Amino acid sequence: MSQWSKNNDVLNTVNRGNPCESGLCTLCRADCSGKCETWLSSLKGRSLLYPRDFGTVTAGSNNTCHVGVSYNALRIQGYNYGADGMAQNMSTSPDNCLFTKVNLETSFGNEDPVKCRLPLMTGALGSTFIAAKYWDSFAIGGSLAGIPVVVGENVVGVDRQSKLTAKKITKAPELDRRVETYLRYHDGYGAIIVQMNVEDTRNGVAEYVINKYGDKVCLELKWGQGAKNIGGEIEVDNLDYALFLKGRGYLVDPDPEDPKVQHAFHSGAIKSFARHSRLGYTDLTSEAQVRESFMQSVAYLRKLGYKRISLKTGSYGMEALAMSIKYASDANLDLLTIDGSGGGTGMSPWNMMETWGVPSILLHAKTREYAALLAARGRKVVDISLAGGFAREDHIFKAMALGAPFTKLICMGRAIMIPGFLGANIEGVLHPERKAQVFGNWDIMPKAISDLGKSPEQIFACYEDVKKKVGAKEIKNIPFGAIAFCTLADKLAAGLQQLLAGARRFSLSELCRNDIASANRETEFETGIPFITTVQDETARKILES
Repeated sequence: MSQWSKNNDVLNTVNRGNPCESGLCTLCRADCSGKCETWLSSLKGRSLLYPRDFGTVTAGSNNTCHVGVSYNALRIQGYNYGADGMAQNMSTSPDNCLFTKVNLETSFGNEDPVKCRLPLMTGALGSTFIAAKYWDSFAIGGSLAGIPVVVGENVVGVDRQSKLTAKKITKAPELDRRVETYLRYHDGYGAIIVQMNVEDTRNGVAEYVINKYGDKVCLELKWGQGAKNIGGEIEVDNLDYALFLKGRGYLVDPDPEDPKVQHAFHSGAIKSFARHSRLGYTDLTSEAQVRESFMQSVAYLRKLGYKRISLKTGSYGMEALAMSIKYASDANLDLLTIDGSGGGTGMSPWNMMETWGVPSILLHAKTREYAALLAARGRKVVDISLAGGFAREDHIFKAMALGAPFTKLICMGRAIMIPGFLGANIEGVLHPERKAQVFGNWDIMPKAISDLGKSPEQIFACYEDVKKKVGAKEIKNIPFGAIAFCTLADKLAAGLQQLLAGARRFSLSELCRNDIASANRETEFETGIPFITTVQDETARKILES
């Protein structure tokens, strides 16, 4: 197993727990007082791109000996001449070819494409309590940043205030809150996407959403996820709520209706219940049957009036990967999100998360291979979003390049939730009267934050940018978590612009597979990306021989 350092002396960051490849801790806590790179980036923004203590230090990388197959074993190529992707009215003068002018906009979709300011989207934030608590920060931050935000599965089913009539949803206050919070600040960039699983389909979520919101909402079908190969889970510690969830048709384990289980709960032997969703397609036995069922589902959604439909698939094997790409393309879907193992934002079984499915880089490499096969047959390939362990700007660059030209977005799950937690904790300290409302966890400010300042204007590097966007009056209604979200997005954007400029790509659309190289032979074999000293070797020899 690869070991990642807990400390980065150059950036002055440290992980509270055990770090994984993304730079996040394997267990990310909402009450964490810091300070991993993503946590600190949510405060300091683009200044965290650089070593600390300028003027008194020099710095050197220790990441030059790459072992194993991972995104870390891909290196970013730099070039020393040329400039591709400049705007039509711009010359290639060095005065124009500045990294700050790199165009990061992207889009996805067919008849009515969705524009995005950054090639980012959130993971599906569904029925987990942490998603509900910090939704305002996630939704408002994503809306202001101009990226898609996904309402995950089961939001309607677990809402005790929702109402079903004849087993179909007729009232869904939590779903409404999530959609309307995002739309409040939507300015034409990004989109709100509502995800559906088996229970959501049974409950009539698709019909409810189209009748209430029409074209304002995209709908996402779901095939599993990268964290686990069974239905989604949440944990509840209330017997009445467990009984409610079972009454809604969910599997609840242990069975809250069993008298022995109830006795054990009241005596303290059982302290919680796990609510599970169902597996899809259990009644089908062949690929052909899955295709027929999927196409019927899409046709039904089109008949309801949905113009934008996407599919999310987990880290199944190669057959399911090919099915997702082919079906989504044949059905003219707007987006396909492919989630590699193994990170989760909910309550995924730990050893399942550790061992199930295809690791991200392998799944993403095959995604590109299969998409290219389809394109070679003259077929239009669905726009793709890649997910699974991304947190930094170099991750975005590498994954976009690996999947080029089919990849339009990078989906971030855990990383992009951190600013929501952090901002809420800061808001709860600075405004104790709001602490319960924003689900703050702190009573006092950690030194790492108090060193930055005593007010939000001083603490968040992008406070003034957000204020300028929403206005001096409206900034009072913006949760600090959303401001932190925008601060992290700005850091990721600036870092990505720098990497693209170094590769002489002044528009994101110019990024291609030639802009990355494999740092070991095994990664070359698995990804099809040439080894770093093989890239341009033939050209180099011609120069020497001329």
